[in-house]
Amino acid sequence: MKNYALGLDYGTNSVRAVVINLSNGREVVQLIENYPSGRNGIITDPENPHLARQNPADYIYCLKNIGKKLQRILRRKGIHSENIIGIGVDTTGSTPIPVDENLVPLCFKREFRTNKNAMAWLWKDHVSADEAEEITNLARKIRPQYLSKIGGVYSSEWFFSKILHLSRTDKKVFQASASFVELADFIPAMLVGCKKPSDVIRSICAAGHKAMYNQQWGGLPDEEFLVMLNPAFKGLRAKLYEKAYPAGTKVGGLSKYWADKLGLVEGTAVSVGAFDAHMGAVGAGIDENILVKIMGTSTCDIMIFPKDKNIPDIPGLCGIVPDSVIPGFIGLEAGQSAVGDIFYWFLKTFLPEKRRNVYNYYTRLARNIKPGASGLLALDWHNGNRTILVDQKLTGLILGFTLGTKPEEVYRALIEATGFGARIIIERIEEYGVNVESIVACGGLPDKNPLLMQIYADITGKEIKISASEQTCAVGAAIFGAIAAGKEKSGFENVREAQKKICRFKIIKYKPVQTNHSVYNQIYRHYKKLHDIFGTPQYKENLYDVMKDLLKIRLSIRD
Repeated sequence: MKNYALGLDYGTNSVRAVVINLSNGREVVQLIENYPSGRNGIITDPENPHLARQNPADYIYCLKNIGKKLQRILRRKGIHSENIIGIGVDTTGSTPIPVDENLVPLCFKREFRTNKNAMAWLWKDHVSADEAEEITNLARKIRPQYLSKIGGVYSSEWFFSKILHLSRTDKKVFQASASFVELADFIPAMLVGCKKPSDVIRSICAAGHKAMYNQQWGGLPDEEFLVMLNPAFKGLRAKLYEKAYPAGTKVGGLSKYWADKLGLVEGTAVSVGAFDAHMGAVGAGIDENILVKIMGTSTCDIMIFPKDKNIPDIPGLCGIVPDSVIPGFIGLEAGQSAVGDIFYWFLKTFLPEKRRNVYNYYTRLARNIKPGASGLLALDWHNGNRTILVDQKLTGLILGFTLGTKPEEVYRALIEATGFGARIIIERIEEYGVNVESIVACGGLPDKNPLLMQIYADITGKEIKISASEQTCAVGAAIFGAIAAGKEKSGFENVREAQKKICRFKIIKYKPVQTNHSVYNQIYRHYKKLHDIFGTPQYKENLYDVMKDLLKIRLSIRD
């Protein structure tokens, strides 16, 4: 009998589900359910542009709808529920949820129903930038090791900065919380019928990359450190967890309730969860010396490095965490806080939609502009900088405007800015001895925008392949669901064996055009200067030559 695995991908705007045929690696089911709350699933605050929350009820609502559709499709395809042997889950992160003693999100209670602080704090929530600085400064003084595996700076996107902000701004919600559970841990716990925060199996991916967890210092930050951040944190560590586990570890069996809702068999293996980018990298076929770029509203860059080899601490990386991507390897994470979001912002804010697809229209126009011909240079910090500066208080910039500047030139300059930001990350990784031979891109952007991918190849000087699946995160989750079910059912000894069967690439490859690469090398020198002078306190040079040199490049291209 053919066996299958189900992957659930809880993204920023929707839940996606895929069912993988484990005998040939084919995706036989693909479903998407959009979150109904807020704007595109995100609950915001007009008074605070840095706030981004989600309603946990959306997670349940969407999964039930997926279950209804899944049952119909499986019947139509003749797939028996007992042949779906495992379930894997990936989510955004850090997306912590305040919960009560029964693992119920606090916003489900009447007194907190409309309180945004009692909801899920979405990864892109940046209200805790000041708290992140406090955590960084305290750790530098008394626990520098806490920062050594996360690039030297703690981020407002991460777990403890959000909890610290909550403890100061809404003491009622903080005190009512029995614990705080990452979405990546909450969904698997929900699926197996877990009823207590203390019984939740926590993800090494979430813990290591976002919560300063490392076995070298006994797991989470110690009680003394936490209490020095805020006396209200006394006892917090005991409310969280002692140990975290890699994806592929079995959390438990599917509960009867969710077996009925999904049309699956009670007891089906459920894997420990992980973040979407990390499972997306697995679904995209990550291997040594390959950088996987998960490209959407933001980007996340993932690499793996053998655990038996020495790797130095790399300043500015979001995490260097054993077993966070593939068990047996150290997972490396970097990324950019805004990419697709920048393009969306520009087109929707400044270019009223008069055409059916404004993206395609301006992409066609921008395709005809040669590198350097616009004279523009931008910084891609519209939502702060995730890597390598780790500073959410940085903002975007466009330099080089003239009275002849056209909208499509600005659009292309913003694409190029994100490409330069990607190159900064690659150079930092390679500087510390991790070789990036090639790039695999996946997510929503690579298929939609070939111009974007060619510009990235030209700027980085690296060949870029595209994952064949449009849902690599869910595919990666399905792989871990299969691993959790065991070799006897899945046929796979480990993750890499499953990848060989399941992961594929599209025929198209983007190779750098040398003439373009040469021009971008000239422009990149000025991007790096802007990057360092605005992003670091140490830089002492001025910017006198930047505008003049951009004009010189522009004239040389147009002659």
